[in-house]
Amino acid sequence: MNLIWGMILLVLSLIGWIGQVITVFRPVTAAKMGLTEPEANVDPTFFADARGEAIWDAVSLWTLTVAAILLILDNPSWAYFGLVGSGSYLYFAGRGTVVRLVMQRRGIRIGLPQNLKVIRVFLTLWGLMAIGTIVLAVNTIM
Repeated sequence: MNLIWGMILLVLSLIGWIGQVITVFRPVTAAKMGLTEPEANVDPTFFADARGEAIWDAVSLWTLTVAAILLILDNPSWAYFGLVGSGSYLYFAGRGTVVRLVMQRRGIRIGLPQNLKVIRVFLTLWGLMAIGTIVLAVNTIM
């Protein structure tokens, strides 16, 4: 079970973290890959917020990837990285969802409808992954 969850965690956390790293260092490439919206498709305020979020996420989201590697290696310290990383991903998913809903309701351009559907799916996956990892980490520590 730990090996399977570690592999799922590794894949999903790498998608999030590497996606944000690409967004920070290669924003045009990130937009072409569909990782972020092109600047022309969104309100300037939303674009600036997304850029700032990408910078912070590139700095902080690596912790869940480390937890996944440690879990795969059956190292008990994975749980501590898992709690920190999952907290970050839970915040990332929740904030991303709520900010987009509020901005959309206020008529702020936040991206194309088809891209927003993909973003919602990934934010939901990351949120569920974070909750599952928190539960598993707490059970491991207790």
